[in-house]
Amino acid sequence: MVTPADTALADAWRDHWSRLIGLLIGQFARPDLAEDAVSDAFESAARHWPADGVPTNTGAWLLTAARRRVLDRLRSEAVQRRKEPLMVVDDEMRAAAAAAVDPGAHVADEQLRLIFACCHPAIAPDDRVALTLRFVVGLTTAEIGRLLLVQESTMAARMTRAKKRLASSGIPFATPAAARLDERLDVVATVVYLAFTSGYHPGEGAVPLRVDLGDEAIRLLRVLDGLLPDRAVIRSLLALLLLQHSRRDTRLDSAGALVLLPDQDRSRWHRDEITEGVALLESLTTRGTGSTPAAGGPTIPGSDPTSAVGGPTSSTADATSSMADATSSMADATPPGHQTRLATEYRLQALIAAEHATAPTSADTRWSVIADLYAQLEALTGSPVVRLARAVAVSEASGPEAGLQLLEGLDDALPRHHRVPAVRAELLTRAGHRTAAADAYRAALSLVTNPTERTHLESRLSALDD
Repeated sequence: MVTPADTALADAWRDHWSRLIGLLIGQFARPDLAEDAVSDAFESAARHWPADGVPTNTGAWLLTAARRRVLDRLRSEAVQRRKEPLMVVDDEMRAAAAAAVDPGAHVADEQLRLIFACCHPAIAPDDRVALTLRFVVGLTTAEIGRLLLVQESTMAARMTRAKKRLASSGIPFATPAAARLDERLDVVATVVYLAFTSGYHPGEGAVPLRVDLGDEAIRLLRVLDGLLPDRAVIRSLLALLLLQHSRRDTRLDSAGALVLLPDQDRSRWHRDEITEGVALLESLTTRGTGSTPAAGGPTIPGSDPTSAVGGPTSSTADATSSMADATSSMADATPPGHQTRLATEYRLQALIAAEHATAPTSADTRWSVIADLYAQLEALTGSPVVRLARAVAVSEASGPEAGLQLLEGLDDALPRHHRVPAVRAELLTRAGHRTAAADAYRAALSLVTNPTERTHLESRLSALDD
């Protein structure tokens, strides 16, 4: 039974986690202590709120508790290091905290400020992404590992090493000066995309989708676009996320089961977001879009559990025909202006999403165009996740046997990715190889962690016996 305290804790985690870490880092410049302190504060809340009642201002309660933890740690460190009387150390700690000045005032948004701080170029690219997903989004180590296709134990060790290096290296954990924001832009974009993807990347919990993470990622991109206008990587990513997010209300049915693209009610897609996403893509191909060269970060194309096999369906407005024509010309055009590799990658993904979003019906989806775009994306990234998506597109355009050929080698490249055997099972079913398809579904079930996806795979396996 869910209690009011449980609900309040879940809401507080979603609403205050990153804000609390950002405030503590801004005040004390110790990200390692900030995360531990906020975690301790939530643990304390879990003990006290059920018995004492939920405080009126949960954020203030957590901030007070977390600040107390940080001050306790700093005091203990200072006493051990300097052997000074406790009262002297306490006075100095209070004075230092009171005198702290936030160097990131030119970035008004607290979460965006924290993301820029986490993406310091002196931190290894993989570590930047992992630390930001932990500090800003509040993902668990297991969730971050699944997103980055890394085992949980490996990710835990990496996170521990990264935080130790951060604490001992003297790297200034602060928002860069306004003139240097572009240097971190590609990594910031990568993190925002992964935060979005985590909302549509079912994990082990009972909550299959986190639409709020998608909303927040789009909000951050809008803030970024206002702060650094006309950057190709931001405009391309915003177009992509708007197009993907437009289907949020149709990805699950009333019982919470996954609904694949061919079965989604297209009339419930958010047409205004699709129109905006297509317009952003048009703006990238009709005029120069400024972008400063930036250090690239690790990228993983978003994985959509509802589009593992199949395309969009249902009726749509007549306007989608002209949108489809527009996306065709955009796919053939070369965007003017300097493009980072990541901007090109996001643009290709957005063009694919636009093909799905603007097809009048499932039967009208231009799978040959999508397959070609995925081929370009794979050539650019070399990503096995892209190869998996390309196999689906090729199977739709040229038949299941052609798609199955592209799956060869992916089990080794993605050994813990349940969608490889899941896609293989679907294609084997379409090709009439029912026994092999059943084996592939069982392999997928041995790897899947989310209950919603497990139920979907079980239903597909059961259907083979009908």
